[in-house]
Amino acid sequence: MIPTIIVHGGAKTITEDKVAANYAGCTAAAEAGWAVLIGGGTATEAVEAAIRVLEADPTFNASLGATLNSDGEVELDAAMMEGSLSWGAIAAVQGIRHPISVARKIMDEKPRLLVARGAERFAAENGAELCKKEDLIADEQWQQWKEDREVIDRPNTVGCVALDASGFLAAGTSTGGTTKQQQGRVGDTAVVGSGLYADNKLGACSTTGDGESIIPVVLAKTAIDFLTGDRHPDEAAQMAIAALKSKVKGEAGCIILDRQGRIGWAYNSSHMACAYMTTGQDKVAVFTQK
Repeated sequence: MIPTIIVHGGAKTITEDKVAANYAGCTAAAEAGWAVLIGGGTATEAVEAAIRVLEADPTFNASLGATLNSDGEVELDAAMMEGSLSWGAIAAVQGIRHPISVARKIMDEKPRLLVARGAERFAAENGAELCKKEDLIADEQWQQWKEDREVIDRPNTVGCVALDASGFLAAGTSTGGTTKQQQGRVGDTAVVGSGLYADNKLGACSTTGDGESIIPVVLAKTAIDFLTGDRHPDEAAQMAIAALKSKVKGEAGCIILDRQGRIGWAYNSSHMACAYMTTGQDKVAVFTQK
């Protein structure tokens, strides 16, 4: 198998002053995951490594840099899924620096979705990197929230999909939700089939966009189902976004890898930050528009 990784920094509008930061952040994430893959690591390890980079970068809506909810607080969701159909997810958590790592710990122990205080307790008991909840509030997001400013370029979810040398696939997603969302609101990110999906027999997908639109069309699973018949992931991604547009209103995007390591991505927002790396490239390919 050909090791391959693709990351996204969200389907959104990227203003001119944020293009360079999106390029740099997605490139760094792809490089981190790629280093794991070429070092003999698993797809799961690569996805976690890549998303941790995005969670630590205030350019993106995940952990540090996340949007603030109706109470002016950061609430985070994340999920991980392997091509063996193992999965783990957390939602509506505070004070966790790397939610993706907690989602992976849950997956490794027993597939389930943990929320709020129960998820935070699990994180603490399993050695996750914790902090004061206020430490995840970035200055820019606080000013936007305080001034009730319209946020143009903040959302959405970040994600990653990887294929390792043994043919194993994994997908991950992480988000701070939507700007001024109601406290306790959970979108698609932590929902298997909507925010992500992985099946070693077909491929893996991570989505981004309006959760309330993504959930009813089960976007990630829909995209993977379109891979049947050896359809190219790029066509499958476009078909999935077209299917969403035909049924509901809302912006969304998705990234896909199939079991051959072929790459696909599509979106109906203005931009989608995206970067990928595979054997034969001398550097990461990175985009904010297709």
